[in-house]
Amino acid sequence: MHIRRYTITSLIFIILTGWYIYSFITQGSMSVDFFGIPLPSLSIAVWVIVPIVIFYVASVGHMAFYSFLGSLKLRKYDKDYEKLIDSIVNAYLGKKDRKHIYKTPRYKLLGSLIDNTTMFPNQSLASDFDNEKINGVIELIQEIKNGNVVDLKKYALSNDNPLYIQNQRNLYKNSKITAEEILKNSDKYSEDLCKEAYIDFAKIVSLKAIILYKSFLTKETLFNILARVGADEKALEISIDELIVLFEDLDLDEKDYIKISTILASGLVPEQRIKLFEILSNEKEEAMNAYLFTLFDLEMLAPADEILENSQPSEYLNFKAYRALKESNKNFNINLFI
Repeated sequence: MHIRRYTITSLIFIILTGWYIYSFITQGSMSVDFFGIPLPSLSIAVWVIVPIVIFYVASVGHMAFYSFLGSLKLRKYDKDYEKLIDSIVNAYLGKKDRKHIYKTPRYKLLGSLIDNTTMFPNQSLASDFDNEKINGVIELIQEIKNGNVVDLKKYALSNDNPLYIQNQRNLYKNSKITAEEILKNSDKYSEDLCKEAYIDFAKIVSLKAIILYKSFLTKETLFNILARVGADEKALEISIDELIVLFEDLDLDEKDYIKISTILASGLVPEQRIKLFEILSNEKEEAMNAYLFTLFDLEMLAPADEILENSQPSEYLNFKAYRALKESNKNFNINLFI
């Protein structure tokens, strides 16, 4: 029962009780001693309603006290509800360190589950909830997924956060930052974005600039760089020693070296191409197949035969088969044997 309603009802009851006693029972007065102290003479009707008034005051105090306790409890629930919303928002944003302290058991259970769960809104989830925080983060995620750039400062996302990385990528794709700006300030951007920017960067810049940011070199970028050697547009002049420097930090396998030889077939003169793979094969066993491929591709049969003759019976079987067919005057494309 609300205190206001209780007060109105109590006042009506007190007035009616006093009126009834005064009108229909007695209009007399009396004096009462309270611990030896004589109190003023008052109407009997007044003395009857005094205990009721005292009871009313006591009951109101009782209800007010427990109402206050109830409001404190509800306040805990309200605060925990806000924390739960924050937990959902942080989960949607992909934050790693999520830990909220709850004061109510039910929210503590739900909050603990959310803080230790990966959550992401699917595309069908619309931002029409009765909560600004959740609506805001859903709209933000959708904007980023649509390739737009948003302001993420207030969310304090880490540099390795997927949304943060995608938002940076959107900046780059929308030409709001250049590849060179990303590479110059690589500590502010994710490694994946730096490597992605380096791919585009290496397609147009000089060898000096390529070497400057070589730490972001990947196989894909390397193949793009090699395609510029001897090209008609944006051609890249590079020596054998400089090529070898580019290969140093990459974990290249046999197929990679063969692909490199294939790409350089139109960019390097035969003598340079042979020399390159002769040096590489002496340094790395993985490059020997590419050296043999290069020799056969350039019809340099004598040095290829020498390598095969000095190899173990189980080595280079594909090239030995190619040589045998060639000796039988059967011509096949060397690419079929790699």
